[in-house]
Order: sequence, then C-alpha cells, then structure tokens
Amino acid sequence: MDVVEVVPTFEQYAFTFGGVAPLMRIRPGTALRVWSDDAFCGALQKPTDLSSEKVDLRFVNPQTGPFFVEGAEPGDTLALHLVAMEPARDWGASAAIPFFGGLTSTDRVATLQEPLPDTTWIYELDRARNTVTFAARHTDLEIALPVEPMLGTVGVAPPGGEVRSSLVPERFGGNMDTPQMRPGATCFLGVNVEGALFSVGDGHYRQGEGEACGTAVEGAMTTTLVVELIKGGAPLWPRIEDDTHWMTVGSSRPLEDAWRIGQVELVRWFGELYGLHPMDAYQLLSQITEVPIANVVDANYSTVVKARKSLLPRATAYGGLHDDLRRRAATLR
Repeated sequence: MDVVEVVPTFEQYAFTFGGVAPLMRIRPGTALRVWSDDAFCGALQKPTDLSSEKVDLRFVNPQTGPFFVEGAEPGDTLALHLVAMEPARDWGASAAIPFFGGLTSTDRVATLQEPLPDTTWIYELDRARNTVTFAARHTDLEIALPVEPMLGTVGVAPPGGEVRSSLVPERFGGNMDTPQMRPGATCFLGVNVEGALFSVGDGHYRQGEGEACGTAVEGAMTTTLVVELIKGGAPLWPRIEDDTHWMTVGSSRPLEDAWRIGQVELVRWFGELYGLHPMDAYQLLSQITEVPIANVVDANYSTVVKARKSLLPRATAYGGLHDDLRRRAATLR
C-alpha cells in the first residue's frame, strides 16, 4: 500500500468538529501519514513560557483534517486503524493552566479559591532511549519515562449541523483523551454527515489515565493510519478494538454517566458479537470489565469500558476488519 502524506499549514488547521470544509477527499482503503501540531500550537517551548501569556485559547487542539471519505453516508461506520505514531519534535510540553484541571477550581466547579500557579514543564525527548524526561520545577528530581504515544482527538462531524469545539468529547468521538487510542487500535465511529469529515490531532507522547492536571505530554505527532468504510451498522458511541480487548467510550458529565454510556454500548456490542440477550451481556460484563478513566478535565468526562478477549470465545466485529487492517498495515511503504 502507498501512503498519502499530509502536512497542513496553520491556516489549514481545524479547531472544531463540524463546520469546516474538507482538507482532502479520500477513498476507503486509503493509508494516510499525517502531521499534527500539539494542543498549544507549539506555543510552549521552554519552562518560562506560560499558558496565560503564550496560548491563544481560540487556537488550541488543532486538528489535521477534516477528510471527506467518498461514499460515506449517515448511518455508516468509519473505521480508522492506527498503524504508527512518531513524535515529530524533540520535546513535549505540559502545563498547569489557571482554573483548568482535575484538582483545582474551574468554571464548572466553582469555589472561593485562588487558581493554582500557571506552570509549564518541558519534557525532552531521547529518541535513542525512546523516553521523555520529567524535570521537576521546584526540586532537582528528573525521571526518564517511556514514550507511549497516543492521540487525544479522533472524531467525525457531529449530526444535525452541529459545530463543536475540538476540546469536546461526545458521541462523535472528539477529545476523548484515552491512552487506548494508540498504535495497533482500530476505532469505529458512526458517520453523521456525508463524507464523515473525520479529523485527528492532539498528540500525546504519554499520558496518565484521567489526564489529571488537564494536559498530557503534549507533542506534535506524525501518525500513520488506514481508513476504511463499512456500509451501515453505525455505533451510537465510539468503539475500539485492538488485539487484546473490545472497548467502548462514553463521554458525559457527571463521570458516572460517562461510565453508564460506555457500559450500555458494550452490552449492545456483545449482543452483536455473541448474540447475547442484554441481561446476559449485562451479567457477563459485570464480572469481566476494566474501566480506565480517560479524562476528568474536558468539557465532558470520558471513560473506557474494556473486555479482555482472552476471557471470551473468539468473535469478529465488522467481518473481521480489525485483523484485515492489521495485515494491510504490514504492507505499507
């Protein structure tokens, strides 16, 4: 398979899902290698760069796309197989942003409390060791951490002509911030508009579950992915399959509603995979699921509900598309 290279200019970034003309038209089966900027558009490059001074909140979470997938219609299923992710810079940035994050007052969790101090950390990348280094700002501690690349945002245009900020996770995908969106995973998204209009971005060189302070090790990323289209069968919420797990993502506030959405979607998917009655799927999944928190800081919170394949009879989703995409990915040049 040949790969289409896409390196957007700043003027070509999308900062919303929906409401943006397509950057490119592609056919199902296309392999893309796309460059995406970090969540700050490269504004934080050294520890003295502060988000309150350097980051323009109109231009955060830049998306590469949207891509118009020929033949995609509402009710279809878009499959995005993530083949590889390579840090595109030799550093990543993380920040404590005033009135943003999981352990501070915010605009939605309002208290009579001063904001936490505006602070930036720069993580230097060691390509030979495949690590990024945490360097404490207030002590001398340094720790080399493994690079575990992921995409914070993967999504399609919402239904009904909606335009949503690229900071928002919802049923169209978006800013889910889950470490499960990593190389080797296939993401299934319901198509809401003609062409699907999907985009990706918000590369993280690594992130803890929950993204507690509100930012990961944010970094520019080169992502290789294969795009496929399934006619019909649109899931209500994002689904992810990798070699070891079946996964669904729910996004809402409060956090327990995000959990409920993910649980219900996996019950529905197990009905398709195994022919299970909803009550039997509910019982089985109550005993086997893992539920990592993806984020507790965005406009909606996100949780992932996972079921380990090794505990279950073999099953295939969408005609075994994940396995097929894995084989195709191995032929990329």
